[in-house]
Amino acid sequence: MKGMRKLLILYASQTGNALDAAERLSREAERRACPFNLLSVDQYDPSLLPQEEAVIFVVSTTGQGDTPDSMKVFWRYLLQRNLGQRWLSGVLYAVFGLGDSSYQKYNFVAKKLDKRLMDLGGTTIVERGLGDDQHPSGYEASLDPWLSSLWRMLNMVKPEFLPNGPDVVIQDTVLIDQPKVRITYHNIANDESHFSSASDLTCLNMQIGSARSMHPGKSSSDRSRPGCFLKMVKNLPLTRSNCGKDVRHFEFEFVSHVLKYETGDVLEVLPGQDSAAVDAFIRRCNLDPDSFITVSLREMDDHNTHDSRIPVKLRTFVEFSMDVASASPRRYLFEVMSFFATAEHERERLKYFASPEGRDDLYQYNQKERRTVLEVLEDFPSVQMPFEWLVQLVPPLKPRAFSISSSQSAHPNQVHLTVNVVSWTTPYKRKKKGLCSSWLAALDPCDGIHVPTWFHKGLLPTPSPSLPLILVGPGTGCAPFRGFIEERALQSRTNSTAPIIFFFGCWNEDGDFLYRDFWLSHSQNKGVLSEAKGGGFYVAFSRDQPQKVYVQHKMREQSQRIWNLLAEGAAVYIAGSSTKMPADVTSAFEEIVSYENEVSAEDAVRWIRALEKCGKFHIEAWS
Repeated sequence: MKGMRKLLILYASQTGNALDAAERLSREAERRACPFNLLSVDQYDPSLLPQEEAVIFVVSTTGQGDTPDSMKVFWRYLLQRNLGQRWLSGVLYAVFGLGDSSYQKYNFVAKKLDKRLMDLGGTTIVERGLGDDQHPSGYEASLDPWLSSLWRMLNMVKPEFLPNGPDVVIQDTVLIDQPKVRITYHNIANDESHFSSASDLTCLNMQIGSARSMHPGKSSSDRSRPGCFLKMVKNLPLTRSNCGKDVRHFEFEFVSHVLKYETGDVLEVLPGQDSAAVDAFIRRCNLDPDSFITVSLREMDDHNTHDSRIPVKLRTFVEFSMDVASASPRRYLFEVMSFFATAEHERERLKYFASPEGRDDLYQYNQKERRTVLEVLEDFPSVQMPFEWLVQLVPPLKPRAFSISSSQSAHPNQVHLTVNVVSWTTPYKRKKKGLCSSWLAALDPCDGIHVPTWFHKGLLPTPSPSLPLILVGPGTGCAPFRGFIEERALQSRTNSTAPIIFFFGCWNEDGDFLYRDFWLSHSQNKGVLSEAKGGGFYVAFSRDQPQKVYVQHKMREQSQRIWNLLAEGAAVYIAGSSTKMPADVTSAFEEIVSYENEVSAEDAVRWIRALEKCGKFHIEAWS
């Protein structure tokens, strides 16, 4: 006899939002006594899909319409031609997507997944939902009504999943005693710990690895231990002090061992948290910073997976894995806090924030103000939460990714970054700054701080020396292209190399013209950007004249040169801000192809799409 069937919830998350939404879905299922399995798509065997009765997908779209890393294998499987039109016959499914409508390919992954599941014979339970980061209430504005429809429709087509109907039947008080993590305290003296005999660097590596591997919010592919440690040797401002932005050039040297990287690669940096903020969080939560702990998932307790975990000090765990003073918490934290508030007015306020009616006000208070966990806890002083709940609900401390702005051929023992030091004022006039960029900017190269890092491939593949390039990189988007040009300059000393045209943009010539001397030196005297070599360097200063001038305007001025290079087989690389720039620059390329090649706008769009498909049109954008 078949066991009881469960609703399968599969999520594909890059930054954690899809996981949050999937966990919300699983909590709602639990409250309706609906049996479920919650898995990341990379933990699930896609060949089993035809055996499922009902599957809910929660998927995010990354970059320029890309699937999250965890979904790549799963998606390739679904695209196999031998899967027929009836492969998913009898399987019910629903898709909820998370995206950002400021991107050209808004929620692209959810849309193409929905279509593919339908093409394979699946039956939709409810029309796909699309969450938008740009909405005043974020993705939850769409998720709330979509979930209501989902339970109502599921109850109609598969009532056995919801034996008590589509409404909540188990009150939260029953579930709130069950955080999904367990903390074990260990009676260990400092000199008996696993770290006492290790060298400083090995000890730091083990501590970071142990703390991060135990955090429940880590993704299944997360590399907990740093790939290597770097030390900063230069911290140079690239912008004039009063120009309205602060962009830095950082140079790092390898400390432990040299790792190989290529131009176009990305460096992830684990930022240091402010010690005072970590101590304030520990004090506010009445925790003992010196106690040794291990953290495990309750559901894994039977498997003894935590036996191999190395106990770490509670303070170390908080410092390296819990983002207490930068990231804003999710709505669920407010819901759980309401159960631990002893002051009535605080409990009512928290319950309101956690309700659908209070969603917009919560968004104003929390996300718009970028309220941190520490600030939220200080605003509700009567709340005393068990540490298990805090570990589960405090956002994980995430590494920040930066495009590498150096060539290893030019700097064998170094890696360079070009970083905008982020700061802003909230709607309520509170000063805020980016955790990682401000931490790096405050580092003094003389202090020899060890910076934990990971290297990985970005979206910009390393070009071969014989490939002509058209580069568009306004602002810090120039970072990867500094590495490209350093490398090609070296290659050109011994071999003939293809030309490069580079379009750069900034506000003012005398304020934020990043790496001015570097670009100009390579655009003269037969350098790799010189017109004598078939290349070119063009700058748009957007604020140096009454009308705004952007990189796309400079591109149109060089329309014929761009087309000639494209006709010779050039590759296009675009890097920089993810707001309007990638779409505007792509449109400029389409206009140039249409005008110079004398084809319709539709044919020009197809031409650029074909360029993309053959791996010669690349975009790396960041928010």
